[in-house]
Amino acid sequence: MSPVIRPSSELRKNYNAIAEICRTRKAPVFLTKNGEGDTVIMDMETYSRREEDLAARIARRSGVRDYTVEEFRQNMLKAIERGAAKTE
Repeated sequence: MSPVIRPSSELRKNYNAIAEICRTRKAPVFLTKNGEGDTVIMDMETYSRREEDLAARIARRSGVRDYTVEEFRQNMLKAIERGAAKTE
């Protein structure tokens, strides 16, 4: 989806319309000032999703592995078994 570009003056005049664009398109709106890029706005859901995606990419690059709930449960059961075996 291509970005929406609007002059910053439109934000003051048409905040509700710009906010609606952010929410319905799930994409940032780029605001310009004097014809140059100035600000980017987006709805909270899109922002949160981008932050989560970024955190996941950073974690993968640093070698942190994601586990499914079932993988986590199996790993915990194995750890409990190993701990119980050591105490016997």
